[in-house]
Amino acid sequence: MKQPVDVTYLADTVIMLRYFEAFGQVRRAISVMKKRAGGHENTIREMSIANGGITIGPPLDEFQGVLRGVPVYVGKSKPLMTTP
Repeated sequence: MKQPVDVTYLADTVIMLRYFEAFGQVRRAISVMKKRAGGHENTIREMSIANGGITIGPPLDEFQGVLRGVPVYVGKSKPLMTTP
């Protein structure tokens, strides 16, 4: 992803939120791009926002291209969270 201005040096943490389509539904993905203090997780996970709050699902390791905006399913089972 190309940004017109690099402002990452101003932020302690950079979180990327992304929409993607899978199995006929619009889903949300979350990933930590930068964390100043300590290590961070390199996975992309599905995120759900509902009345009960925010739920973070398992890593989307059976998808490729989620952050590019062109996800391709390469797995054998449906690894996504169930919708309420």
